[in-house]
Amino acid sequence: MKRIAVFPGSFDPVTIGHMDILQRALPLFDHIIIGIGINSQKQYLFPLEKRLHWLQVLFQHEPRISIESYTGLTVNFCEQKSAQFILRGIRSSSDFEFEKAVSQANRVLNRRVETVFLLANPSLSIVSSSIVRDIILNGGDAAAFVPEEIEQSVRLAR
Repeated sequence: MKRIAVFPGSFDPVTIGHMDILQRALPLFDHIIIGIGINSQKQYLFPLEKRLHWLQVLFQHEPRISIESYTGLTVNFCEQKSAQFILRGIRSSSDFEFEKAVSQANRVLNRRVETVFLLANPSLSIVSSSIVRDIILNGGDAAAFVPEEIEQSVRLAR
């Protein structure tokens, strides 16, 4: 049986932290689906099409990674995609507490889906999409926090 993981998030924007988690997770799974969750209650800085495009550019040469968007519960998306794992990155103890609660709720909803946590590289533990969005919105240079391949596009998109 293939080991399929879903790496859910908003990726608004994609950061070097996301890239690090994905590169480190590749040896663990046969296939990783980057799932861009769509939450109608959330205000995004970048449109879905732009986020999908960025991820497609970044992983165009990695056949074991696919990119899709979805609505609803992540465990339901996992079921639809025959994924047995949810991949999550942990930067801090507060991340862990939040992700632990979500993981336990997901386990109640679907016992066939297991959450796998990867600790952030210590040098990247400060990187989050919300911090990067704040930098961008306030006219700062986010180049140190986003993948080089999309940095210009992120800068121009604001």
